[in-house]
Amino acid sequence: MNIYDLIFYLFAAITVFSAFAVVSSKNIIYSAYSLMLTFFGVAGLYVLLGADFLAIVQLIVYVGGILILILFGVMLTNKVNGMPIHTEVTNLIPASITIGLFAGIILAFFVNTNWKSTQTEFPNTTIVALGKLLMNEYILIFELLGVLLLIALIGAASIARKK
Repeated sequence: MNIYDLIFYLFAAITVFSAFAVVSSKNIIYSAYSLMLTFFGVAGLYVLLGADFLAIVQLIVYVGGILILILFGVMLTNKVNGMPIHTEVTNLIPASITIGLFAGIILAFFVNTNWKSTQTEFPNTTIVALGKLLMNEYILIFELLGVLLLIALIGAASIARKK
């Protein structure tokens, strides 16, 4: 077992345990923070697979956009209604049994097969090539999309603004 395998198992454990915390937490805020940790774990797995662009998109879109939107929505809704937002965890025992069985099946698979990692070093990245394409061949489209997103942001801010 080399360092690549250890890092993979670390990110996999972070992803699985934080995903379990998402579904088992009674507090929605704690679930959202656990979801953020799950997204970071998935982004780490993408980096290990050599999909660095997907890892960056995962961080920007999911952690930077959707998760922050969920947190703000929950926090603002909690203030408006004045009632705490909690969920009931009713399926904790069946979920734990299912996760245990799944982990046992995966462990049996890896023990019974001679599974070895064929990858000994980190894969090459594609961000440099993608950046050169965006800044050379597709610069006009890139800039137009940036202006379009700016217009959408200004429109959303003016709609959300109080009169």
